[in-house]
Amino acid sequence: MIANDALLTDLYQLAMMQGYYDQRMQETAVFELFVRRLPASRSFLVAAGLEQAIDYLQNLRFTSAELDWLQGTGFFNTDFLQWLENFRFTGDVHAMAEGTVFFPNEPILRITAPIAEAQFVESRLINILHFQTLIASKAARSVLLAPDKKLIEFGFRRAHGGEAGLLAARASYLAGFSGTATVAAGRHFGIPVFGTMAHSFIQAHRSESEAFEHFALANLRNVVLLIDTYDTEAGAQKVVELAPKLKALGIPIKGVRLDSGDLASHARHVREILDAAGLADTTIFASGNIDEYSLEKLILERAPIDGFGIGTHLDTSEDAPYLDCAYKLQQYAGIPRRKRSEGKATWPGVKQVYRRFDADGLLTDDTITLVDAPCTGGPLLKAIMLGGELVETLPTLERIRLYAEDQLNRLPENLRVLKNAQPYPVRISAELCALTESMDKNQ
Repeated sequence: MIANDALLTDLYQLAMMQGYYDQRMQETAVFELFVRRLPASRSFLVAAGLEQAIDYLQNLRFTSAELDWLQGTGFFNTDFLQWLENFRFTGDVHAMAEGTVFFPNEPILRITAPIAEAQFVESRLINILHFQTLIASKAARSVLLAPDKKLIEFGFRRAHGGEAGLLAARASYLAGFSGTATVAAGRHFGIPVFGTMAHSFIQAHRSESEAFEHFALANLRNVVLLIDTYDTEAGAQKVVELAPKLKALGIPIKGVRLDSGDLASHARHVREILDAAGLADTTIFASGNIDEYSLEKLILERAPIDGFGIGTHLDTSEDAPYLDCAYKLQQYAGIPRRKRSEGKATWPGVKQVYRRFDADGLLTDDTITLVDAPCTGGPLLKAIMLGGELVETLPTLERIRLYAEDQLNRLPENLRVLKNAQPYPVRISAELCALTESMDKNQ
């Protein structure tokens, strides 16, 4: 499902590994992955991609072909490359569960391992977790706006590569979408798949009516007809004219799809046409450059649309195409470490995040503190792997989806809006502040 090529990394990871190897630096390191700040258009993020991250760690190997290629670069010593032949991830992983809502500076993943191992996995872990978190966080915004609508991920063709398209389907489903148009996601993840027809199918026929009939006869269980190739309302009328013939054959018209123009206006007219002909059960599905902003507008206008295909804007996270992710060393050889670079300083030490809720079960505030410091609330980082082995079986995607739904239901109202959300309080504990101050004095 994802590429397990060990060379899917940055050159400097291997260069540093060789340095650690040469100097026999084998002490335990702790790295934490977090997001420094939220994009301007986000009030929260949704953690996603942990299953693929664990799969990567469990299967991390250097093949003989990869090692031969590295030898040919001239960058690496033979004894180091021989050491890589038996390289495995043997460390611990603590992480927030997939589907957890989180906020800036909160570690969502902690790696504890010999420093060469912990260092090397940085690039691919960020690559995996960043992308799915990005898409799940984007998708969640539409889910909050339209909890009763069928939302389908439609963006494979515009995704940045095949793996991205596949994982975007997973991340959006995790966040609450109803399914995807990407067939491989159905096979690999068990996600419901949906599809209609393209304008080319209509154009290839002598008439729109003929195209509708041929599609229906070929797809008895999935008759969703695209009606805006020429004239939307006229297309709806042709659906009405075809309906009795298909009904006699036992073929129901499941829905019609709109893909252009003023979707709200067209939907109202089409709904009237269908209802007048006794096709009240035929749904209206809309697509065409929809994102959460246009979706909000259609919801506020009470457009009679039953479902939406959301593609390009989702799979590219168009309004916020990246997160300011970081994977930083927090402790080495038992000693806390802190980066003090301007604008990129880190909180030192091994940390935990605690969350509190109000009487209604809604989030009130989080606290970032040292892992061994007392704190009220519930801890968010849990053991996933110890000594390179899974602690327990990872949850199914359906269980993750239910958990993510619960997380979104616990968001206070001020975090559900698309714009101008109030910042969520994330507190830094006194113990963590004291450690930071002490380190700064002594450096």
